[in-house]
Amino acid sequence: MCQNCLKQWQPAIAANKKNFKVRKGEVIFNEGDAVKGVYFVYEGIVKVHKKWGPEKELIIRFASSGAIFGHRGLGPNNVYPISATALEDGVICFVDIDFFESTLKVNTDFTYNLMMFLASELQESEKKMRNLAHMSVKGRVAQALISLQKQFGKKADGSINIELSRQDLASYAGATYETVFRVLNEMLKEEIIEAKGKKIIVNDEEKLLALTDEQL
Repeated sequence: MCQNCLKQWQPAIAANKKNFKVRKGEVIFNEGDAVKGVYFVYEGIVKVHKKWGPEKELIIRFASSGAIFGHRGLGPNNVYPISATALEDGVICFVDIDFFESTLKVNTDFTYNLMMFLASELQESEKKMRNLAHMSVKGRVAQALISLQKQFGKKADGSINIELSRQDLASYAGATYETVFRVLNEMLKEEIIEAKGKKIIVNDEEKLLALTDEQL
């Protein structure tokens, strides 16, 4: 928002934004909560997730530094259709909904870029729904690892630069913990990946990609 808004609007942003710290595992808002505003990640990583059955969740996306979340609450329903939880300690910026809507009306560049982001997010959501319906679990886990490496890059040791619990990886792939555990063991035996605790290293990107292509 700061990068795409008019210079004259910056003092208004400074006066209306509120920064606060979050701890790992802290729930920022829950699905069904009344919409209070929109959030941006200054530091850390936030998982955006949705209920998927009585005791399951589906992770929609991961919001990292500079990313917006809570925008899915925009519209007439006035409730968040998703939840947001901090995956690590971080700093979040909050903008109340009235000021955010005023910002959209005044700053056309910001509104346009947000619209492009929403279009891209919708395409990714549609792709994920298609994968849930037509791709095997092994293909979905492979796709999840590819997406995570693309978004977060690699650490110096070659591991994906985000450490997820196996349960969160399962929720991101749209599968059960037990099935993902089995699939990861298969990938380890095939030497497609290495695992050191929560760290995952992709050894063979071509084989990982092939697993996604075979299932489409």
